[in-house]
Amino acid sequence: MNEFRNYNIPIIELSKENKKEAVCLVFEKVNTGGVSLSVFELMTATYAIDNVNLRDEWFGNAHEGIEGTQPHLRKQSLLREVQPTEFLQGLTLLHTWDKRREDLKAGKTGKQVTGVTAKREAVLSLPLDAYQKWKQPLTEGYWKAAKFLRQESFFSTNDLPYRTQLVPLAVVMAFLGDRWLEPKIYDKIARWFWCGILGELYGGAGETHITLDIQELIDWIEGGKEEPSTVMDANFQPTRLGTLRSRNSAAYKGINVLVQREGAQDFFWKVAIRDLDETDWEERKLDIHHIFPRNWCDKNDIPPSRHNSILNKTPTSFKANRMIGGKAPSEYLVQLQKHDSVQLEMQV
Repeated sequence: MNEFRNYNIPIIELSKENKKEAVCLVFEKVNTGGVSLSVFELMTATYAIDNVNLRDEWFGNAHEGIEGTQPHLRKQSLLREVQPTEFLQGLTLLHTWDKRREDLKAGKTGKQVTGVTAKREAVLSLPLDAYQKWKQPLTEGYWKAAKFLRQESFFSTNDLPYRTQLVPLAVVMAFLGDRWLEPKIYDKIARWFWCGILGELYGGAGETHITLDIQELIDWIEGGKEEPSTVMDANFQPTRLGTLRSRNSAAYKGINVLVQREGAQDFFWKVAIRDLDETDWEERKLDIHHIFPRNWCDKNDIPPSRHNSILNKTPTSFKANRMIGGKAPSEYLVQLQKHDSVQLEMQV
């Protein structure tokens, strides 16, 4: 009993003067044995003071008739992995960009002008009214981003080279509204996006890179002569094609999607891959497979360093890949063309 009464319980005392980011950091460091607490958790507690349930806002609540942002985004397959912290980052970028525009219009200069940011302390300081103002525009921005990606022949989250690039894309779409469909604007967005992928510039991109990208891209779209740093810094050497072997490589995924975008057809299904709708894509399960199969290459003394590169890969359906086996294209293409289902479709 004395051991119980005299047991020392560790206590961390936090005063009201502690900044939110400091409180969040303490929770994350101390709470290592349970569910880690994130910025989203702390913002949930902050907004609860004003009777706003951020968890219901994000995850939904069927009993209260609240759909939630996440379930709505997940109706688009390309948005199924958007995280609440990423969404809060996007809101903070929109809020600080809006404040910057207001400051510039008011004639403010230097340090008086709000800086565009998505750093942790800025997210934790996001006012509730800013959250409510930008939540719907950003949600629509994500949907427009998904439509853009679909037009560029991205079909699933596995295709996306960088999930981090989705945040600035959605933010820019939220600002542009339907203007993103204007040919000149679309071309600039596409060029920026593909430069980020093939230049492999978003691998370690943090808040600073994303913030700079948004400002430079919007300025460029609005008529600025300077190209965004992502466009100017992008570099892709043809020799890189022979060294792209990892499915996790951004450029590897990008090349595969470009093959789809340029009208590639599956060996079995007689339709251009870019013309498949979302349902067709889910049913036909296309993936990246060898053109010259691995077994054939091994038997013909072609080293893995060559036959595993993106130059020997193409999007192929599961059904076609099963029929290929270990044969060379000169054999399996004839076999595929003589398949009853293929012949019947060709006759129609």
